[in-house]
Amino acid sequence: MVVDIIDKNFVLVTGPKDLTGVRRRRANIDHLEPTEQKIPLKRGADDETVMKLLKKTVEEAAPKKRKKPSRKKAKAEAPPAVEAPEEAKAG
Repeated sequence: MVVDIIDKNFVLVTGPKDLTGVRRRRANIDHLEPTEQKIPLKRGADDETVMKLLKKTVEEAAPKKRKKPSRKKAKAEAPPAVEAPEEAKAG
């Protein structure tokens, strides 16, 4: 996550470390890959705030699981009796 802009070449990024393993540090913008996700942060937000917002965003974006309807097992019924064809009866 980009937390602050240092100058035209560098930004301050954080993971935060407890969540993603990325410690807060200066990063060259040429080495970053932007994503389409955007999380509203205040400039210079601390790791705790970033972590709370990330967790909230992930929970909101995750598809909600629907409860599957329970299916009762149908009693096993005997298959209907098969009659011999007319031709087999005659001969």
